[in-house]
Amino acid sequence: MNTNLDFFFEYLPFLIPIILIQFGLAIFSAIHVIRHPHYRFGNQVIWLLIVLFIQFIGPIIYFIAGRGDEDGR
Repeated sequence: MNTNLDFFFEYLPFLIPIILIQFGLAIFSAIHVIRHPHYRFGNQVIWLLIVLFIQFIGPIIYFIAGRGDEDGR
């Protein structure tokens, strides 16, 4: 009989790369939010919360919609 723990260990080799990619994307996005002061919508605190607390989709939304131009436009 399979338990929930057996199910977890069965899929662990697939979950570890996904978890590492998510952490890397969240860290990269958070650093980008902190270093670049220009945003299309919102401010730095809002984007930092979105990037860190909305997993997978938050950093993608930031790079598509929130990131402003490097020269401040």
